[in-house]
Parts: sequence; structure tokens; C-alpha cells
Amino acid sequence: MEDIIDAIKEIAHRIDEAIKMEDLGYSDSENSSGEDQLKLDVQSDIIIEKVFAKIGRVKDLVSEEKEGVHHLHDDGKYTICYDPLDGSSLVDVNLSVGSIFGIYEGELRAENMVASVYVIYGPRIEMIVAFRGSRPMLYCTRRNHFEEIGEIVLNEKGNQNAPGGTQMNWTPNHKKFVTSLFDEGYRLRYSGGMVPDLHQILLKGGGLFSYPATSDKPDGKLRQLFEVIPFALIYEEAGGQAIDENGNRLMELIPSHPHDTSPCFFGSNYEIEAMKKAYGLN
Repeated sequence: MEDIIDAIKEIAHRIDEAIKMEDLGYSDSENSSGEDQLKLDVQSDIIIEKVFAKIGRVKDLVSEEKEGVHHLHDDGKYTICYDPLDGSSLVDVNLSVGSIFGIYEGELRAENMVASVYVIYGPRIEMIVAFRGSRPMLYCTRRNHFEEIGEIVLNEKGNQNAPGGTQMNWTPNHKKFVTSLFDEGYRLRYSGGMVPDLHQILLKGGGLFSYPATSDKPDGKLRQLFEVIPFALIYEEAGGQAIDENGNRLMELIPSHPHDTSPCFFGSNYEIEAMKKAYGLN
């Protein structure tokens, strides 16, 4: 697995350079979810594919920017599902963005994820690496190299609230729940990027990130294989929880298609238990 983590470090430096140097405009294409692609989305996808093509243990790739499975090595062991540049529409206003990687062995389902990694590109590059059964580790770049900083552990209760989706499309129940957190003194922390918002909750000790079922996206917006499940592993190993709107663990998801989506709630224990109560799940 060390070779894959080292490959992601190389990818991170290359994408960071592309963010700083490349064209920020839109390409002439859409991704497999029907969203307009930025040129940086396409460039980041190419960078990742080229780097992993050199790693023999990587069997297949599944990207948010492409349809289907891209085969690399017949004798490979792992499939890597990734979002090349989460929050890429924020680049032109100079906000943090990220890359997400889910590493699976065998069939593409949550129980077969062996590791999860994300990278955040901001004033410095930071990376979180999580393996099953161990606390997520934080790395940051110093003098152009990644250095281990330490374990990430969520508090039982936080004070960050990052509610996703357009409010006019929320259910009344969800609106009431979000308002109840603000009434408790929670701080709004929502940038429009999954990586920076979930990263902030992790590093600030706790809180809630929610992207519920909405009237325009009843199955949620975020993709299971390369967004939802990777963060579910990280949050559970950090001592928190990750569930859907029915209270089911996101680490039990079985996608039927590479681009399946799911409503999702990530947080420390207090916030997730409060969500269950608000949704009538307790």
C-alpha cells in the first residue's frame, strides 16, 4: 500500500502546481454526471491516471470524470475510485479544493474499502490517510515534502455546522434540525466544497456535515464510491459516525453503479445522535 500512498503524494504536488498554473476556464465537455467540466477537472484526471498507470498493484480506476471502469493492470490488486478535484468551481475565487481517493480490494462496495485518502489544496497541501482499524493520520507539506503531523480524533461534540444543498429544496424536517443546531450556538461552515468543509470539522474537533435528500435530488448529490464511502471510513475511524437519512451506516453501502449517490451525514457522535432524534430514528 505504501507505493499507492506515495503515488498520491506525487499526484498532490502535480495537481497543486496545475491549480496554480493552468487555465481555470470550462472545457467543452461534461462529466458522467452531466456536470460541466473545468479544464482543471480534466487535467487533474489525466495526472491521476498517468501516475497510477505506473503502479502495478492498481488494477482499475473509477473516476468521477469518466464513465465506467478504466483497466490498468491484469495482475493488480486494488481498484481506486477518485474525485480528481472536488470543489473545482471554487478555484477561480481562490478557495480550498481537494482530491478524494477510495481504495478497494474486490467488489466495489463499502465493506471492501481498505483505505481512504484525501488531499486538500489551500495555503499548504494537507493529506489525511485512513486505514481500517486505525486512526486517520494528518500529513502536511513542509519544504515540498509530506511530513506526518499526528492522529485525528473527533470530540464527542463539536460546534461546526456545514449543511449542503439548496435550502429551498430541503424538507421541513431537515430545516428544523439545521436550525436547532444553530440555536445551540453552532457556527456555519459551508464553502460549497466537500473536502474543505469535512476537513475543517475533523481538524476543529467535531460538528456535522449534511447533504440530505432534497426535492431536486431525492437520492442525494454526492457519489458513493469516491466521495461518500471514503469519508465514511475516515469519520468512523476518527471516532465519529457516518449515516444516511434512514440511520444506516454509510460503510454498509453496496453501489449498483459507479456513479450512484446517497444522502449523507458525517459528524461527531452528539450531532449524529441529534440527527437521528430529529428524523425520528431513535
